[in-house]
Amino acid sequence: MSFVTGALRTRLQATFTGSTSGSPAWVDDLEQGTDAGFFGPGSAVWSVHGGNQTIVAGVRALLVQALHPGALAGVADHSRYREDPFGRLAGTIRWIYTVSHGDTATARGASEWVLRLHERVRGQYVDGHGVAKDYSANDPDLARWVHLAFTDAFLRAAERWGEPIPGGADAYVREWATAGRLMHVVDPPESEAELRAQMDGYLDRGELAVTPRTREVVRFIKNPPLAYMLRPGYQALYQGAVSTLDPRHRSMLGLRAPVVGPVELPVSRATGLVLDGIGGVLGNQSGTERAALLRIARLEREAGAPAVDPAA
Repeated sequence: MSFVTGALRTRLQATFTGSTSGSPAWVDDLEQGTDAGFFGPGSAVWSVHGGNQTIVAGVRALLVQALHPGALAGVADHSRYREDPFGRLAGTIRWIYTVSHGDTATARGASEWVLRLHERVRGQYVDGHGVAKDYSANDPDLARWVHLAFTDAFLRAAERWGEPIPGGADAYVREWATAGRLMHVVDPPESEAELRAQMDGYLDRGELAVTPRTREVVRFIKNPPLAYMLRPGYQALYQGAVSTLDPRHRSMLGLRAPVVGPVELPVSRATGLVLDGIGGVLGNQSGTERAALLRIARLEREAGAPAVDPAA
């Protein structure tokens, strides 16, 4: 049994972090730094980003991002998602958790690094009105859509499968707006109502569209090249992500929750069971959170203040 668990742990770590040999160096490096970071223990961001439901959130975010032809063009034209899908996933995970759990200098540095990478992501796409447009990954409008898609996905997954959010949905949206500003998003939403309004704006203006390229990406997200032992669990996570989509987005993508006749299957429970299983293998506290707690405890000791218990 321990051999099977170890093999599964290795597969999961390789999928989500790109490392097969334990914690990646960038995670351990988060123990360094000179402050508690933008958020810290007890924040809404730590709560929302602290559970294994973030896996479902990542799948959901990719589906929603694919509805914007400009955002999709950047991925399709400039990433190697077909050849190395988990390399791109690991890079996204690294940025999210560095901003969430790193000190402020490290979070800023990681964001500037991503912005520099985006400088060469340029091209042309056909928008939702059939008009050809130039794009750059750092265009404010595209950066906003990506920020909205991630914010909404992480929030909805946490509401369905996570712990109660300190301060509620508004607190999370307001706190994570910091990440949007780091990525040069102008006036990111700071409440759940603003989040919904900004997302609805893309629908109202007709800026979202489903093209053959969209359908190709959705097929890939539904059936990525995972190890065989991970595929059944992934399908439950995928269906969980689909079940949380805005019905209008789900309809555009041609997706629906699985049913048997007129009866909708209990997707939420199945997804929760898979997430519990992942927690049993990987643990329910991320390596980045542990590293951040060690950093904060060190800083408090150096300042002569009561230390935060890293095991808390």
